[in-house]
Amino acid sequence: MQVKTLILAAVLAAPAAQAQQIGQEPLGAPAVPPTHSVEQADAKLAQVARERAALEAEFAAGEKACYERFFVNNCLDQAKEKRRAGLAAQRAIEVEAQHFKRQHAVDVRDRDLEERAKKDAAEEVARAAKPPVKHTAPEDKPLPRPAAVSLEQRQAAHDAKLQQLQAQDAAKAGERAANVKQYEKKKADSEKRQADIAAKRAEKAEKLRKRQEAEAEKAAKAQAGAAASQPRQ
Repeated sequence: MQVKTLILAAVLAAPAAQAQQIGQEPLGAPAVPPTHSVEQADAKLAQVARERAALEAEFAAGEKACYERFFVNNCLDQAKEKRRAGLAAQRAIEVEAQHFKRQHAVDVRDRDLEERAKKDAAEEVARAAKPPVKHTAPEDKPLPRPAAVSLEQRQAAHDAKLQQLQAQDAAKAGERAANVKQYEKKKADSEKRQADIAAKRAEKAEKLRKRQEAEAEKAAKAQAGAAASQPRQ
């Protein structure tokens, strides 16, 4: 009679204990500390692999021990719930670390493209600003001066030289204008490329943020559904 009373008390107490344990499980997605480097992300992924292996080993041992107890189903349910919660936490860490690595790769590629565009623009500016190489024509070579030159002769020679320089400058004015126009066009093209790169980076970052929010919401709903459908002993 005393044994039957103890068994009945244990049966009545088991569902209450299980309900209390289930009620203490967090329904929201597990909080994951943000990752700040690729090395930290790799370390998190390695830790996730170790924790998963440990959880599976612990569950196997607990499952074996449950079959040696009186309330087998209750024991198995508790072991499964513990494994599910642990795997969910490790999955959240894994998702966050993988997202960080993917975003880091995109950022590195975009920075390389931006640096390349800046370098090309700087080279174009340097080439446009560099004065053209002047080739001295045979007529530009100074003529041997006579032993004695009067003031009128020096003034005439100066005027002739000035007229020659003005003629050369007028001939090259069109070339300089074309160089300036080409430089302005290349500068505008470079600025447009940089703006396009920045817009693509912002678009990719927004898509990644929305994907992370969707996965976090999905994980939270799955965890809440699993907790709500947990059978009560």
